Amino acid sequence: MITLRGRTVAFLTAPAGVEQVELTASWQAVLEAGGTPRLLSTRPGRVQAFRGLDRADTFAVDTVVAEAEPAGYDGLVLPGGVANPDRLRTAPEAVDFVREFVGLGRPVAVICHGGWTLVEAGVVRGRTMTSWPSIRTDLENAGATWVDEPVHVCTDGPNTLVSSRKPADLPQFCDTFVSRFARPGA
Repeated sequence: MITLRGRTVAFLTAPAGVEQVELTASWQAVLEAGGTPRLLSTRPGRVQAFRGLDRADTFAVDTVVAEAEPAGYDGLVLPGGVANPDRLRTAPEAVDFVREFVGLGRPVAVICHGGWTLVEAGVVRGRTMTSWPSIRTDLENAGATWVDEPVHVCTDGPNTLVSSRKPADLPQFCDTFVSRFARPGA
């Protein structure tokens, strides 16, 4: 059985716009593997999740990203939603956190539009990944190779990068990133 016991996984979202199922399914996968998920955002309080363009539930923020130390987390999940990563990429503290996290060699899992934050952090050049099709050009312009697969694992870089396209891919995405986050030195 794969375990994340003793590992803390950061989930980084904007204060509004995260696709709820991409947050909750990934969060649940971490919990089921015995890990400790923590919600980071650019503001304290609660984040507003969405189902497509409709408001959904809110979730309590554990730590404001400007106060978070990347070295304190064993893995990072970047859920999508159109507005979520678009807002994150304009928040210097979020972009700096992601850049430093990747630089530490820690594993990152990203789904759907979440790759926009990686583009802004300048950490996709030379990497192979997948995403929601509409951000393909952005990823390629930033130096990534884009593939149309339910989940892709890239180890050509300073860290392991697990990427996925959309909510329908969540079962494979969750299984893959939990497996990769559980590996020593992942």
